[in-house]
Amino acid sequence: MVQHIGIGIGAGLVSALLFGVLLKATPLAILLYLVAPLPILIVGLGWNHKVALTAAAAGSLALAVVIAPFMGLAFGAYIALPAWWLAYLTLLGRETPRGLEWYPTGRLLGWIAATAALAFIAIAVLSSPNHAAFDRQLRSLAQTLVQARMPATRTAEQSRRADAPAAETDRSGQDAGADTDAQTPAETDDADVTRTEMADALARVVPAFAANGLALLLAFYLWASARIVKISGRLPRPWPDIPSTAMPRVTLAALGAALLLCLGPGYVGVLGVALVGGFSAAFALQGLAAFHDRSRGRPGRTLMLFGLYLILFVTQGIALVALTLFGLADTALDRRRSQDRPRNSPAP
Repeated sequence: MVQHIGIGIGAGLVSALLFGVLLKATPLAILLYLVAPLPILIVGLGWNHKVALTAAAAGSLALAVVIAPFMGLAFGAYIALPAWWLAYLTLLGRETPRGLEWYPTGRLLGWIAATAALAFIAIAVLSSPNHAAFDRQLRSLAQTLVQARMPATRTAEQSRRADAPAAETDRSGQDAGADTDAQTPAETDDADVTRTEMADALARVVPAFAANGLALLLAFYLWASARIVKISGRLPRPWPDIPSTAMPRVTLAALGAALLLCLGPGYVGVLGVALVGGFSAAFALQGLAAFHDRSRGRPGRTLMLFGLYLILFVTQGIALVALTLFGLADTALDRRRSQDRPRNSPAP
């Protein structure tokens, strides 16, 4: 037991170090930050969830003492506790007359979505307990992004001053080329209004995009850490048939509840938006699994899968919308018989 505690503390310190280097803001630091959950997931899957919980506590405490209390809390809420929770669910099982029954991957996928949304809302509350301040931060970020994509057009007076020297004018009183690209004040006001409206709309959906990306990352982290532990021979549960993964229909009700939460005030609405984003990622992954499952045994399967991944790469993830709809339909119709979805599965 003492050895397990030492392993947990070591994994937590490594994970905290990977998280803390983000302060350097270099490309290498960002890359190291992205793999910060892996040590906690690996010890959680290779030993047990108590070792992972020890790692989470050790890493949070180290960052709180060495850097700042906020860093420790942020690490625990955004990295450590989600990794511990997913490792705990992955190894959750119970004895049945048919043998040991492991937690279904479909329900695990649903929990990945919820965990991503809760992690985002936790870090949001920690960074800005006042929702008004958080909303201002989102709007400022959105305005910066919109301004980068749609730079403001110079007014007529600014164009004249920049494009023609004040002393060099035509005898007729007209500046050379000053009116070519000039914009009237009304047109400038309309452009500013458009940018403001786009920034407001973007600010409202930022939590969804953030939770969506985090859910995809958590799913990848869990898969990668499980593969590493399986190669080492320490993974207790057998490797599941991932293409047969299918979330239960209750996730559709959870998505509907999230849509209702979006109408709520303050952080309640933010949580709803984040849940919608997290579940969108989960349904996209289920759509991808369903495509793998339904293409099994078909001629040209390799070419079809290559084409699918090529489209995802070329469209930079826009095709995930189609996969999300496919995953929603797959859950609603429930026509696939998943081998990892027994009727009575371990709680929660």
